[in-house]
Amino acid sequence: MLEAIGLHAGYGDAPVLWDVNLTVREGELVAVVGPNGAGKTTLVNVLARLLPIRKGQLVFGGHDVTRMTAQEMSALGVAIIPEGRRLFVHMTVEENLELGCYRRAIRHLRKQGLDRVYATFPILAERRRQLAGTMSGGQQQMIAIGRALMAQPKLLLVDEPSLGLAPLVVEQVFEVLRDIHGAGVSMLLIEQNVNKALEVAQRAYVLENGRIAAEGKPASLLAQPAIRAAYLGLDAAG
Repeated sequence: MLEAIGLHAGYGDAPVLWDVNLTVREGELVAVVGPNGAGKTTLVNVLARLLPIRKGQLVFGGHDVTRMTAQEMSALGVAIIPEGRRLFVHMTVEENLELGCYRRAIRHLRKQGLDRVYATFPILAERRRQLAGTMSGGQQQMIAIGRALMAQPKLLLVDEPSLGLAPLVVEQVFEVLRDIHGAGVSMLLIEQNVNKALEVAQRAYVLENGRIAAEGKPASLLAQPAIRAAYLGLDAAG
């Protein structure tokens, strides 16, 4: 579904990603984990076409999308749940959700999308007229997830969904992400909570200093002491 081939990217004169190769197959939930500063958020922004690709190729659905814009990627069915949620805090819950279906091609699915989001997050239905900025951190993350679902995505790019959330809320968020994937949405999960990411992922990549340091099934990565200690922040015993 999505394939990154030898991607290089960065900010200004500063390179951040070097020769990144990554694949998300249709129906997969793939995680990218690694230490802070590894380039994980840069990677997801490049895949969403929010940052330019300096070198390499990006393929989605068998088509070269290296030079596409973020809007064009959205039209193909790629949605992002950004780090920090990036809500419009002075707009209501429902107004934020409706931004997810701004594309003309899916506006007729507005009610269907809202029904789906409110079934997933009943608290949002109760507080649909409340300003997003007055909601708790966990509820704001629900809005961010719901907004992405309103876009009717084929591939969901999820950037640090556990950031700043209490452990119980993290559990709830990951359960929802698991359900979304189970409903047929392919997913790339960027996450520094290694245990949670590897718990839900089918395959994973370890990103370190802008390069893919390891890849494989979660169990195989966790079985390698050197990877556990150097890249995953876990000791050899677990």
